[in-house]
Amino acid sequence: MEAPTREQALALLTEYNRNDRLIKHALAVEAVMRHMARKRGHDEEKWGVIGLVHDLDYEQYPEEHCYRTEQILREHDWPDDYVHAVMSHGWGLCTDVEPQHEMENVLYAIDELTGLIIAVALVRPSKSLDDLKVKSVTKKWKDKSFAAGADRDVIQRGIDRLGVERSELIADVIEGMKTIAADLELDGSLA
Repeated sequence: MEAPTREQALALLTEYNRNDRLIKHALAVEAVMRHMARKRGHDEEKWGVIGLVHDLDYEQYPEEHCYRTEQILREHDWPDDYVHAVMSHGWGLCTDVEPQHEMENVLYAIDELTGLIIAVALVRPSKSLDDLKVKSVTKKWKDKSFAAGADRDVIQRGIDRLGVERSELIADVIEGMKTIAADLELDGSLA
C-alpha cells in the first residue's frame, strides 16, 4: 500500500471509536507528532497519521490494546513501519515492541504527556492552552494523585530515550496542541 492518508486514518479512527475523549486524545497526539516532525525535519504527514491511529483499538478492545490495531492496520495493508510504530508506543505496557526510530520514541514520550497537559489545562481558570506554562505542568507532574492515569514513569522513559529536557518536551507538546486548541476545547471556550 502507498502511504496511508490522514483521511484514511481518520476514517478508521471514527469507525472504531465513538468516545469523544479518545478521539480528542488521538487528535492531540496527531497535532504534537506533526509539530515534532516539523521541528525535527521529518515527514509531517507520516508522523501525524501514526499519531492519529496509535490508540485505534483502545475503546473496543482495551485488553488487546495495540494487537487489535496491528490486526486492523494489516487488514488495510498499512506499511510495516507504520504498524511497528503503533505497536512500539505500548512498549513495556502491553507489547514487547521497543521503539527503534526517532518517530517511535517521540510517540512513546508524548502519548501519556498529552493527557497530563489536557488535565492541567482543564483545571486552570482559563481552560486554555494559550496561557499554559511549562511551570504549571511541572508542578502538577509532582502531584502523583493528579491525572494519575498519565504514567510519569513512561513519560520519563520516553524523555530519556529522546535525550531532551523534560521542560523542553512539555513546551513542545503544549505548542503542538495549541495548533488545534479549539478542536480540543482548550481555547478558553469552556471557561
